[in-house]
Amino acid sequence: METKNIIKFIFELGQQRRVSHEGWKLLGIRHPDNVAEHSLRAAQIGFALAVMEGYEKPEEVCAMLVFHDMAECRVGDLHKVAARYVKADELRAAQDQTSELGEFGEKILDLWKQVEEKSTLAGRIAKDADYLETAVSGKEYLEQGHTFAQDWITNVSNALKTDSAKRLIAELQQADSNEWWQGLKKLS
Repeated sequence: METKNIIKFIFELGQQRRVSHEGWKLLGIRHPDNVAEHSLRAAQIGFALAVMEGYEKPEEVCAMLVFHDMAECRVGDLHKVAARYVKADELRAAQDQTSELGEFGEKILDLWKQVEEKSTLAGRIAKDADYLETAVSGKEYLEQGHTFAQDWITNVSNALKTDSAKRLIAELQQADSNEWWQGLKKLS
């Protein structure tokens, strides 16, 4: 494996910072989160979910989520309305992205496939974390007045598989996204 190919791949992953989550634009959100931001919080949620589910290697779920949207560097992020008419070949993109990376690429592609196919417990936990991150973003947008963001939360609720993710989505429904910082402000 050439270091040149690894560097090229690292630069390509930087493209995730430039790819917006397009679905939120349907709500009129001009500057939604990008794929890199989504992937980071999804990985953090994935670690929490893995621990809650008693999965022995929560870091493996994190690694899956760090790479789960890498194909979007090449195919973009299609929202569900666009996906009704256009199909992105994410598998081909992921295979092409990792083909010149040797064993390193094979490991990344395996992680990616486990999430896409939900073929392992770790992959199912990771997919639930991916969905949950979307629901959390939806809750934040809902509280900003984008009432149709509830559709994302409802759809995620129906898609979740793990018991821990189902408990978290139930809590999310009742939560206020600003509650976390209440009482933390330093009084002068």
